[in-house]
Amino acid sequence: MLSGRRLNLLDPSPLDVEISDIAHGLARVARWNGQTHGDHAFSVAEHCLVVEEIALKLKPDLSPDWRQAVLLHDAPEYVIGDMISPFKAVIGEAYKAVEARLQAAIHLRFGLPAEIPQTIKKLAKRADIICAYYEAVELAGFDEEEAARIFGRPTGLAATSEGTLRYGLEPMSVAVAQEMFLKRFDEIEKLREAGNNGKSSHAKA
Repeated sequence: MLSGRRLNLLDPSPLDVEISDIAHGLARVARWNGQTHGDHAFSVAEHCLVVEEIALKLKPDLSPDWRQAVLLHDAPEYVIGDMISPFKAVIGEAYKAVEARLQAAIHLRFGLPAEIPQTIKKLAKRADIICAYYEAVELAGFDEEEAARIFGRPTGLAATSEGTLRYGLEPMSVAVAQEMFLKRFDEIEKLREAGNNGKSSHAKA
């Protein structure tokens, strides 16, 4: 890692996880294998920002702890990349095991439980799928019917004045995506610090 840390992918230690490495890596990993419109790839860093934003729209009272967990939902991809779902299925349990160990180490590094509650996992997944729909129709060349067949039509968010489901995604440059990811992480950390006041317990899901 550029921070100087050396992360063991098979037995990752929270002590070797740095947010600067995560932001750097995610800003350089492309969603959709780079097959999106625009001068820049739509990065996993930007995807994470949008997913956290959507999750907060779906659950406005989401605590800062769980906002951070949602922001970091794809954080393992800073070292293992963004593998498309069909290929993940082919690789099977080995990939899932590596991803789960990395996710646990990342959570522990930032004061979250290694295993987050199912309610938060489900919220993150719902927001992730909604984001994938918007990415598909706005950036990846899908029409609404095809995207709806794969991801389902987003619910819980308002349509545009024309009645279409759009989010207004614009791929950021690597530098901007990295900066914005770090900024959001820091903003949420400040909220966590202000809310916890030294307490070690986590907010209820």
